[in-house]
Amino acid sequence: MLVKYIALLLALCLSFNFTTVHAAETVTEASMEPGLVNPGYIEKPAWFKNSFLDIRDDINEAAANGRRVMLYFYQDGCPYCAKLIQDNFTQRSIVEKTQKYFDVIAINMWGDREVTDLAGNTVTEKQFAKSARVMFTPTLLLLTEKAQVALRINGYFAPYKLEAALDYVGKKMETQLAFRDYLQKVAAEPASGKLHQADFILKPPYNLQTLSRADKPLLILFEQKKCSDCDQLHNDIFKRPETRAQLKRFNVVRLDVWADTPVIDFAGNKTTAKKLAQGLKLKYVPSMLFYDGGREVIRTEAWLKSFHIQSVMDYVASGAYKTQPEFQRYISERAARLEAQGVHVDIWK
Repeated sequence: MLVKYIALLLALCLSFNFTTVHAAETVTEASMEPGLVNPGYIEKPAWFKNSFLDIRDDINEAAANGRRVMLYFYQDGCPYCAKLIQDNFTQRSIVEKTQKYFDVIAINMWGDREVTDLAGNTVTEKQFAKSARVMFTPTLLLLTEKAQVALRINGYFAPYKLEAALDYVGKKMETQLAFRDYLQKVAAEPASGKLHQADFILKPPYNLQTLSRADKPLLILFEQKKCSDCDQLHNDIFKRPETRAQLKRFNVVRLDVWADTPVIDFAGNKTTAKKLAQGLKLKYVPSMLFYDGGREVIRTEAWLKSFHIQSVMDYVASGAYKTQPEFQRYISERAARLEAQGVHVDIWK
């Protein structure tokens, strides 16, 4: 049990916007060895709100003070959560900006504390996280005064991106333009300025209606020319043998989110890459959208390292999503299997 728990800690934590075609019922939650001290606990900043977890009251109280609510979903042993707390919420500009615009409330993805949700129902933290479609951590939900999601951050954002997100929602820009467009204007990071070519990318024309129902699952890469994370994806992660092996299991289409590249969409209509990206409400590049049997299975919209990217590919290509609806559990099980086979899992490589 101890070995499995350690493997769980190694594999935990990323965020995806998650949709399954065949969802199984609730899976029994993993438990900790009795008496084992959790080495993955990260102390939350003292300035986070000490909430009674009545989310409606929290929103009203924040609004009365000219602020909004940020829900921070986490789990112990989550390296990306630790990175968010230690790398982002220790920077003076980020702390000051967060306190200016938001009341931050921490929610344990697997917790049992009582939460009064937006409908007035009393649920546990884990039930609340499930209803909010929180599959991985960290997830940040930045709420409006009317309890709507102004911005959802699935996964870890580098400090400069998080700071842009704080300004975007804090200044109530969500009604004026998409966050992806805002980020491109105010916080574009130096990058190569080119789209990377690769032998695994299909050549146009692109008929997504046909490809999404083909014999292999479909992976759509949404990228842009000025994108340092896209550079890292192609120059490092996509060159690794383990990733290349997974990519062979997919039909891969790469689209520039700003281009007028002709595309036949999933309904058989003519459109462009730019309009398709807008319709899919992409918030981050690079984004990876996975389709099987004509439906979206899962998408990645966060900064990820190789193990997590390889795992989500395997999750879709193997069909595991059909019986295991919670990717968080799948990735911990995959890490345990690899460790048992003598393959060391290092999620930071």
